[in-house]
Amino acid sequence: MNPDVDLTAPQPGRHPLRDRLLALDCRLFEFAAERDWPAAEPVLPRLSRSANHGVLWFAAAAAMAASRTPRARRAAARGLASLSLASLTINTLGKRSVRRPRPVLDPVPLVRQLKRQPITTSFPSGHSASAAAFATGVALESPAWGAAVAPVAFSVAMSRVYTGVHFPSDVLAGAALGAGAAFAVRGLVPTRGPAVPPARPRAQAPALPEGEGLVVVANTAAGTADRVRALHDTLPRAEVVACEPADVPAELEKAAARARVLGVCGGDGTVNTAAEVALRHGLPLAVVPGGTLNHFAYDLGVEDVRTLARAVRDGEAVRVDAGRFVCGARQGVFLNTCSLGVYPELVRERDRWSQRIGDWPAGVLAALRVLRAGRHPLEAEVGGSARPLWLLFAGNGTYHRLGLAPGRRVDLADGRLDVRVVHGGRRPALRLLAAAFAGPLTRSPVHAAVQVGRVHLRNVAPGTLLAHDGEVTEVQGEVTLEKLPEALTVYRPRP
Repeated sequence: MNPDVDLTAPQPGRHPLRDRLLALDCRLFEFAAERDWPAAEPVLPRLSRSANHGVLWFAAAAAMAASRTPRARRAAARGLASLSLASLTINTLGKRSVRRPRPVLDPVPLVRQLKRQPITTSFPSGHSASAAAFATGVALESPAWGAAVAPVAFSVAMSRVYTGVHFPSDVLAGAALGAGAAFAVRGLVPTRGPAVPPARPRAQAPALPEGEGLVVVANTAAGTADRVRALHDTLPRAEVVACEPADVPAELEKAAARARVLGVCGGDGTVNTAAEVALRHGLPLAVVPGGTLNHFAYDLGVEDVRTLARAVRDGEAVRVDAGRFVCGARQGVFLNTCSLGVYPELVRERDRWSQRIGDWPAGVLAALRVLRAGRHPLEAEVGGSARPLWLLFAGNGTYHRLGLAPGRRVDLADGRLDVRVVHGGRRPALRLLAAAFAGPLTRSPVHAAVQVGRVHLRNVAPGTLLAHDGEVTEVQGEVTLEKLPEALTVYRPRP
């Protein structure tokens, strides 16, 4: 032995702190293995197996989506997105970075052990990462559903130590990675909660404790039956008129003649028609989201019947802006967007196919057909000079990009039209995609954006299509887009 070597000093290649942590990890594993857990024996091994390949979480997401509430569906989607990111990270980086062997099963009772032992490395725990990712993603969107899922996720994570396939540190590291994945997804696609619009300007509206005086016209084509039943349960004295899409305008006019409050249940196009009637009759509007996207209702902060019913009972309402287009003697209202150019053609093409193949496939097919058709740009005179435009978009209120999510409005009474134009030129598909990904740039060779109160177009070619909240009409000559500030009173509960 060399007398000059100090054996108490740290040796090259040794990590005393890491060694102590690994020893503690092994002792904790052995402690858990030696303890008697009679209540867990029939449950945890089965629960651990059910989480293989995410089957348990896909089933949980399906059950949440079956509740048919918008928040539950968003929570389910966010949970699965978080799980997918966590699994991808674990399988591509985690397992390959630390090649830790699985625990020795000798101290684990045979009744607890899994019939099929995993063959991948031990660190980190993929099951724990998936459980934590799903539960955290769900809780970020819906705390109530998160509270229901959390005990199951915790049990799955604990089952990995109980069955002897992971050390405790594997489970902790996996859970931390899973929760981090859920927060990363929220960074890319923020939850709806942080963007709740301001509670101003407040408006005077009748308080209807049981709904008496409220007449709701429901578009049956929007799949509103469940919402109508829920409305009857929460506001039993409200009158509900269910009708086909073609009868909606006439039924809204009849309802406005006898109602204290005009209600509507349907998609954005139906809500747009109801808003026009409510403005003409000077009535407050109660909106039940009943379509696929429900942009106006969600930006307003009304997500379901329960939310609306609370506002109607308490007389809580706000004033919001409306947009208006004028073309000669023709005019119309828009609550969300108004556009000319390629998009109206896309809407018309989508409507042609949606009844045959569904809304989303029809939208993709319509985009391909319109962009490949080789149409000429829209010719219009803007600001005194003629300009070719592939698209002119005007939003009723400023749209903000949050992460990778589509634009949303955080203020429905800001007095502005959010105007975006995509300049004419070659390769419209590339120009439109560049505008979509770049967001609200104000200086670009491809597109431009500005917030104004009014836009006036001259010399618009005959037959030019104009889309407003999903409806399409033809315009020509002079077209004016303008704001009607705080023109409409809409029910909305206090945040």
